[in-house]
Amino acid sequence: MSILTGLLLAFATVLFMEGFAYVMHRWVMHGFLWSLHKSHHEPRIGTFEKNDWFGVMFALPSIACIFMGTQLGYWVGLAWIGLGISLYGLIYFVFHDLMVHQRLPNRYVPKSAWMKRIVQAHKLHHAASSKHGTVSFGFLYAPPVRTLKAQLAANQAKLRAPGSSNTKTA
Repeated sequence: MSILTGLLLAFATVLFMEGFAYVMHRWVMHGFLWSLHKSHHEPRIGTFEKNDWFGVMFALPSIACIFMGTQLGYWVGLAWIGLGISLYGLIYFVFHDLMVHQRLPNRYVPKSAWMKRIVQAHKLHHAASSKHGTVSFGFLYAPPVRTLKAQLAANQAKLRAPGSSNTKTA
């Protein structure tokens, strides 16, 4: 496989990972694995939070793909896919953990319209106090902030409605 083809495969994997991350965040992290992700929606005590286990879990397929594609003689494209997964994880860590949540002290202030929108969308995601009713589950793409604010207000009103089946708070 040529390096150009491999790089294109890695880039396509990064793009795919945004969709995969959306699905995982919306229906797994805010679903049956909320017990781990909940820590990300609460004030952090110490350096780590339970939510960090997702980074470990998502690194495993990357490591396996790279290992199978380089050491076990499987299709070399697996190594490029593993690289793409790893690159998405690096992008996520730098933008989400370092820039948005400032898990390491820094003075980053978003300047581009895209980055301002991503940061605002993530803050709106954290505006909901439970796993229900929140918005913006993607990371590299976010709908317009105006749309997210309207959706958040509608979700919150729906949760407060009498007889709502989504009034869970944990």
